[in-house]
Amino acid sequence: MPELPDPLERQQRAARQERGEFVARLLEEGPLGVLAYEDDVPVGWAAVAPRSATTFARNRKIPHVDDLPVWSVWCIRVRPGHRGKGISHALIRGAIDFAREQGAPALEAYPLDNRGAKVDLTMAYAGLRANFEAAGFRHVADTTSVLSGHPRVLMRFALD
Repeated sequence: MPELPDPLERQQRAARQERGEFVARLLEEGPLGVLAYEDDVPVGWAAVAPRSATTFARNRKIPHVDDLPVWSVWCIRVRPGHRGKGISHALIRGAIDFAREQGAPALEAYPLDNRGAKVDLTMAYAGLRANFEAAGFRHVADTTSVLSGHPRVLMRFALD
């Protein structure tokens, strides 16, 4: 008799399939951000879209500072083995260029304000304040959002 996967494994497999189908549907609507490559291998991704199309449109912990139809970069991922090479900086620059090409008036980010403290890499997907500052983003508001024990701040880069 063949061995059946345990319930947790079945649930995880179903969740991966649903997530894959969800991403496929999103991709039909257009790009979901920017990719970084190293020798034709994707090594990083930054999610970039109009804030109105993200969960940040109704997030109570991340404020809206005005009525400008801003875009958001809310997730930056760099593959293990490729970190520490400046890829997240390149992804932020790519997100700026992409949002500008799409006609966004400004780009927002909601990174961790870790003040130099070590951050659990599984929770650093929001990015780090220092990396956004290095790209020219400016702090425009504090938030009540906390991730991995660090406060998140609202930063903005004007594109016009």
